Formats: sequence, C-alpha cells, structure tokens
Amino acid sequence: MTKKIIIVESPAKAKTIKEILEGEYEVVSSKGHVRDLPEREFGVDLKDFEPEFEIIEGKEKIVEEIKEKARGKEVYLASDMDREGEAIAWHLASILNVLDKKNRIVFSEITPQTIRSAVQSPRFIDMKKVYAQHARRILDRIVGYKISPLLWKLLRTNSSAGRVQSAALKLVCEREIQRHRFIPKKFWKVQGYIGSVRFYLTHVDGKRIEMQQVDEALARQIEREVKQLKLVQRKNRLVEKKPPLPFITSTLQQEAANKFGFSVSRTMQLAQMLYEGVETSEGHRAFITYMRTDSTRISDYARDQAEKFIKAHFGERYVGEFSSKQKKSNVQDAHEAIRPVDVEMTPQKAQKLLDRDLYKLYKLIWERFVASQMAAALYEETIYTFESGKYGFEAKLEKRIFDGFEAVLKKESEEVEPLKGETFNVTRWDIQQDETKPPARYTESSMVRALEARGIGRPSTYATIISTLLERKYVVKRSKELVPTVLGFVVNYYMEQRFPKIVDLDFTARMEEALDAIERGEKDHKQVLGEFYKEFSSQLTKAEEKWLSIDMKTNVDCECGEKFTLRVGRYGLYMSCASCGKTSSIDLSTPAVMDEGMMYFMEQEEAKAHVCPNCGEPLKRYSGKYGAYYHCQKCGKNYKDFARGTCPKCGSAVEKKLSRNKKYFFKCTNDSCDYVSWSEPSNESCPECGERLHYRRFRSSEKLYCEKCKKTFEGSKEETSD
Repeated sequence: MTKKIIIVESPAKAKTIKEILEGEYEVVSSKGHVRDLPEREFGVDLKDFEPEFEIIEGKEKIVEEIKEKARGKEVYLASDMDREGEAIAWHLASILNVLDKKNRIVFSEITPQTIRSAVQSPRFIDMKKVYAQHARRILDRIVGYKISPLLWKLLRTNSSAGRVQSAALKLVCEREIQRHRFIPKKFWKVQGYIGSVRFYLTHVDGKRIEMQQVDEALARQIEREVKQLKLVQRKNRLVEKKPPLPFITSTLQQEAANKFGFSVSRTMQLAQMLYEGVETSEGHRAFITYMRTDSTRISDYARDQAEKFIKAHFGERYVGEFSSKQKKSNVQDAHEAIRPVDVEMTPQKAQKLLDRDLYKLYKLIWERFVASQMAAALYEETIYTFESGKYGFEAKLEKRIFDGFEAVLKKESEEVEPLKGETFNVTRWDIQQDETKPPARYTESSMVRALEARGIGRPSTYATIISTLLERKYVVKRSKELVPTVLGFVVNYYMEQRFPKIVDLDFTARMEEALDAIERGEKDHKQVLGEFYKEFSSQLTKAEEKWLSIDMKTNVDCECGEKFTLRVGRYGLYMSCASCGKTSSIDLSTPAVMDEGMMYFMEQEEAKAHVCPNCGEPLKRYSGKYGAYYHCQKCGKNYKDFARGTCPKCGSAVEKKLSRNKKYFFKCTNDSCDYVSWSEPSNESCPECGERLHYRRFRSSEKLYCEKCKKTFEGSKEETSD
C-alpha cells in the first residue's frame, strides 16, 4: 500500500493524475467543496465576522471516506489554483488536522512533468488567498441572506439578490432603457465603384464629412453630378497586423460564443473536461492548461515547444516575438494563459480522440496559442484620394505580402487589381438610406466583455453570474440576446431605491479590487468586511422599517383609456388603474422589450426641469451613443447638459459641452452672447467684488471661486485664499 495520498477536486482529474503516477500515490476526489456556511442559518458572527463552517449536506460520506483513506498517510492537497481551490485545500486540511504542514501542491497543466515537479515542491496553504475567498463568501452571504427575504415578502416569488448578480442585472436593464430612449437619425451612405474598387465620400467643400451627416438631397446631388473622379494622391504603406494574444477565460468564452454559439457555462464545462482529462482511445488524458485565468503569460517551456513546432511546420520566418502585455494591474499572473499541454497534439490528431464539441473548443485554443507565437502578417496598403468638383472621395486597397500567423488563423485575402491612371469613370453608385442604431442588447459574449471591462466579478464567476440571472427569470434569451423581464426590472428598481450601493457598478468593482488586495496581503479581510457592513446595515435598517411599495407606471392600456400602474399587493405584483379601479394580473417572466411596444414600465425618472432655450418647450432626457442628452421634440435641438447657474452676461441657460480633447466647457445658449468658460457658473455673487462665482474643484472638494478676487468661498462665507 502506498503511504502517500493526493486529494483533488474532481473524479476526472483524479483519474488522469492516477494514471500519470502509476500507483505511486493514492489519488482521491473531494468532488468540489466539502464545507461551507450553513444552508439554513446565517453562519457569520457580525461582531468579528468569524464564519461558522459545516460539512455540506450530502458530502458526509465523501468526507468520511477521505478521512479513512488518509489515515496514517502523507497528504497532498491538489485542488485548483484559484481562491476557491485554495479554500477547498484549507477546509480539507482543517478536517484532516494537517494545517501546519507543507502539503499544498499546484499545477497549471496535468502532464507527467508538471505533476512530478509539483509533488517534489509542496508549500504551505496560502492564507491570504483563503481569507480573500472567505471575505467574498461572507460578503455574498450578507447581501443574499439579508436582502432576499425582503424581495420574497415584497414580490411573493423565489427572488434573490446578490452582490455581483444585482450589478449585472442593472447593466441589462440600463441597456434596455438606453434602447428605449434612443432617437434614430436617418442618413445616406454614399459609395461608388470604379470597376471592382469601392470608394466612399469623405469631404464636401474641403471639410471632412461623416456618413451620419449626409442627407438624401446631398446623396442624390452627388449621384447626378459626379460621373468622373480625378486622382489627387496615391499613398502606399506597409501595415503590420500583429497576432492575437493567447486566450484567457473571458476571451475564450467570447470567441466560443461568437463562433459556435456556446453559452458561457457550456464553454467552461468543456474547458474543465479538457483540463482535467477525458477518456480517449489512447487512455485518459488532459489536453489544455488551467482554464480559469486572466493572464496571457506563457511559460518558457511552452514557448520553446511552440517555436520548435512553428519552425518545423512553417519555417524560421514564421516564428514571432511574443510579449505578454497585461492591460490591468489586478491580473492574477501566477497562472498561464489557456494553451494546449502538448503543441504536437494538433487539431487533426485530437479530432480522432475527442467528441464534436470538445474538438471544436480544443481546435480554437490550439490555433489561438500557436498563432500567438507566430510572426505578424504583412500587408501593403494603398490609399487613393479623389476629387470631383467640391466633393472628395477615398478608396483603400490591401494586398497581403506575408501571411504570418494568418497561416494558422485562416483569413481569405481578397485580391483587387490596383488602379492605374489619373482619371476614372464611375462604374456605378451604391447609395442607400440607413439610420443610426440603438446600442445592442447584451449577448453572453458581450456581457462577459462588459463585466470584465468594469471589473465586476472574476473569470471563474462570469458563467455563474449569467446563469443565475437566467435561472431567476430576471433575464431571458431571445436568439442570442439577453432581455430583462418584468421581474428583472422590478427587482432592479427595488435594489436601486433601497440598496443603491449594491447595484452601483463602481462600488462593485472596488469591492473586487479589495478582495484582490486581501489576496496580495495588502488589506485585512475583517476590516474590509467591517467597512462594507457598516454602510450596508444602515440601508438594511431603512428597508426593513419601511417596505418599499412598488408604484411603477406602465404603457399597458386599461379599457377606460388610462394606463395601468404596477403595484404590489397581498399576493404579489398586479396592475391597477388609478382612474377606474380595474386590476389585472401580470406575467413576471414576460420580456420587457421596450422598442417593440411591450415595455411595461414608463420612465421612472422624469427629465430635469429644463426647457429648450430656443423655443421654451419642455425637454426630455435620452441616452445616446455618447451618453445622456436632452432633446426638444418641438424644434429638434439637442443639448448635452446644463450648468447649475445661468449666464453671467445675459442670464440665459448655459449648456455643458464636450470639447475635442474630451474636456467639458460651458457655453451660453444665446447665439448673440459670447460667454464661454471652462468653469461651471453658479448663481451666487462674490461678497467682495460682486462678480459671479464659478464652481471649481480643489483636491477632493468642490468650492465656489471668484476669478477676479482669486478667492474660494462656501456659499457667501470666505473659505481660503488662492
């Protein structure tokens, strides 16, 4: 009998490692977590944030079997490399009374070389990672355990709230509101052809013109008048297209969704199998490295193997100079990128060993990794500039002169004959009407991208976040789009009213940063929990003292001609007419599709009390491609936003505008007034000279400032001198 035992998380991983070590070690599986906070109790002391862990229901037999097999043996804990894996190792060590030993082993790939190396160099359990996981688990328990009962009581449904889940729901609901408020603008695409070469309009009267600025009259005028183009400039340049970085968790999820339509959870399920090992005709074997990572780093060994493979199959010229440039400071760089464990296991070989979906995902990972280690593709780009009277046009042609990484990531290169001569007849015009589009709804792929960009959640949680929204029926999938339901909108509305910090995207991202800081040893986990709970408990007390009654206007018509209002009653949500008293039930799982006449909720926040400076009509607030703005339905004018004070010169409204270098400035809306300022005007005057004061930010606080006296004030009281 062997005197050593390795404990891993999954049976598949255990089987792969057992075959590699050929009986030298006994290998058993914990089948995931074995201990957690109690299911039916809160389980956290809110005075010192000490958790009370217990064996998960149904795992008692597994724990007893592990205890029996580990008795009298040298124990090695080989759960996954992330926080969850470290916590599982800590729980097992606590149960087996081996916390004080060097018994933790980790590996990013399940190959003979890495497994044997890992068991030769065990380390202590990383308590910083464990505390980070404990903090995350307690945060989620506080939010879920304290808010969910309020939702149950309010909605009479099996609803829940979650620290990250609720922030993600807000993203989906906000996007639907943006689509509803979006005002499309019609424009005309002006394109033409010289033979097979396409050109497009770029200038009118020497001024650059965007496609969205072209109306039908201009488009038709060009079509009538322009029959021939004169070549003004021909510019050639060499363009280097760099290879993509190898996959991290989020980019793999996005690419698999875009190419194969895999859900995020399906991608992670397949990747887990490829990492832990699957049964093949050549035995049980693993195919890829650890799949939960946000690092694009590649080991020296993997880079060397890729270089040898590329030289052998493509040639010396195809070897690239890979550099892993991390975009974010919070990347967990201990992990490698996702790559094949053996680059010689080509997709052609793997196809004979894997089923259809596993093969498709493996091929995607293999090709991306090999391409990332290859040379850039080279293109010769030619830009033609044409003129015809007051109109300017451009055409761009590309010719590939070296395929580089595109030899693996196949891309068809469309060869178009270059233009020769100085004047050219227009072969045909392609002029089409179009309109600006509202922001697209999230798909699983774009949702992962949005969560990652905003720092919400981590690679290991994206799949769970999305699946929870779907399971709770807060969101439904239509085709590939994620559409909020009536229930989703109501829950989001409640959370925004009673727990604004929980759904605040920046706050959620800062909490993720705090968890990362705990893992790095820069913050104490109990201090982070204490700071969070101090503010959360005050919001919770207010919510418990006064139930938030739902009172949301809908666009559903009552028989009397008025609109129904959504209310909460004894049996949950229903619709009520304030005019005639008629009531109606409502299906909470109905998609709240705003741009198709199915939008149940009218806008809850009315536009600020602004009127159009041009015609005096009340303005309405909308969301567009570049953020919120105000629109006048009478005269059609748009305004970005308005200053808190009026114009110091003429008393008119002052518009807040964005300059070309993305800096805000303030301009009077009266065309005959020349007032412009980088500072926002107020309606208060300087107590010393009488000049109008402006708002200015000094360090972290905003104060009123007199540009003439060079002094700052708070109201009419002098605060500091400049």
